[in-house]
Amino acid sequence: MDWQALALSLRLGAATLLVLMPPAILLARWLATTPSRWKPLVETLVVLPLVLPPTVLGFYLLSALGPRSPLGQAWEALTGGSLVFSFQGLVAASVLVNIPFAVQPAQRGFEAVGAELRAAAATCGLSPLATLRRVELPLAVPGLLTGAILAFAHTLGEFGVVLMVGGAIPGETKTLSLSIYDRVQSLDNGAAATMAAVLLAIAVIAVGLAYLLTRRKPDVGA
Repeated sequence: MDWQALALSLRLGAATLLVLMPPAILLARWLATTPSRWKPLVETLVVLPLVLPPTVLGFYLLSALGPRSPLGQAWEALTGGSLVFSFQGLVAASVLVNIPFAVQPAQRGFEAVGAELRAAAATCGLSPLATLRRVELPLAVPGLLTGAILAFAHTLGEFGVVLMVGGAIPGETKTLSLSIYDRVQSLDNGAAATMAAVLLAIAVIAVGLAYLLTRRKPDVGA
């Protein structure tokens, strides 16, 4: 068992959620309530990471974060290091890859709140921010938790994008999925099976929790 890779994967998952969830919640709420004609386009962009092959997505991320890109040059000027093949680069790539996993369940959660509750909150004198904090967020919790769980689990199992953007540097970018690949390449099937079982268990637990949360009905009468 590669404990260093497991610890790195868990740290990557936590960092991804910390960066991803606040903007994902705001975007999901906007998609759930906006009448904008741009909504279908934004929803299409949100879903893109699900349908693009990991190699294609990894290539574009590698180009966007590389040392010749404006973002890569700005990062190097600020930190003196490269954004690609670093933990910070993995976090940036993971955030983009996991947008649909976080946004779509959260959007469904906000859609379940209903426009009538927002109107009632406004009638009671609540500001839009107070309505979001006191009415919408509590009722959308199942969707928000589902998005966070799926994004965390997907981060732990991501392979293609992680390999292209981060490489497989031990202690820096070598996640558990990459460690499994390395063990298979070296014919260490026993260690690969143990690590694969860990990821399988995490995936089963994550999907089970997601189904339980999506089946839970919000208590709109509270």
